[in-house]
Amino acid sequence: MSLNYAIFRSSPIYTLKDLSQIGSHNKREKKAYNSNPDINLELTKNNIEIKELDTKYVKGFYEITKEYKKEHDERMKNEREDRKRTYSQMLDKSKNVVADELLFTATHEFFKDKNITDIKRWADTCMEFVYQDLGYNKEQILHATVHMDEKTPHIHCVVVPLVKKFDNRTNTERYTITKKEYIKDKIHLSQLQDMYHKRLVDKGYDLE
Repeated sequence: MSLNYAIFRSSPIYTLKDLSQIGSHNKREKKAYNSNPDINLELTKNNIEIKELDTKYVKGFYEITKEYKKEHDERMKNEREDRKRTYSQMLDKSKNVVADELLFTATHEFFKDKNITDIKRWADTCMEFVYQDLGYNKEQILHATVHMDEKTPHIHCVVVPLVKKFDNRTNTERYTITKKEYIKDKIHLSQLQDMYHKRLVDKGYDLE
């Protein structure tokens, strides 16, 4: 008997341009996907929106981070001319991410006999992991969708790890975007993958 595996991956997104391109893919905004023959656009209508986003990714990102932008713009008023950066310039030149893409799926055979209700229930369990184990809140979720139009169903959940932290240099609390607040390193990621697997098993899913 072949084993089915629980799969959770995390992919950092470093620039707004990359975020825009990922949004076009996740929301199926292109008319054709010649580079990815696995996508069947005739089945796109079956994709499941977990956290809807009725606008472009970058516009949604700006809405989530509007207080961060306001804080940045205010700080720039007192900055030297040669150090001034727009909000988007600051984000793109920063070593921090602008967002993180979480991918959830399983071995193809796992989904073989599952109907749409079964897949929604599995997706809800994945989102419980995002909220309860990773620690994100709903306001930090930019978009989450289940792609049913490829060979194996999978979730793309794009999060913006926006937090307010104490800055020792200025002795004030300031906004920042940092994935390390939620996934510290590869060792921590491995631990989280074990937690994800346990959550699924506790819900009755037979997965390695």
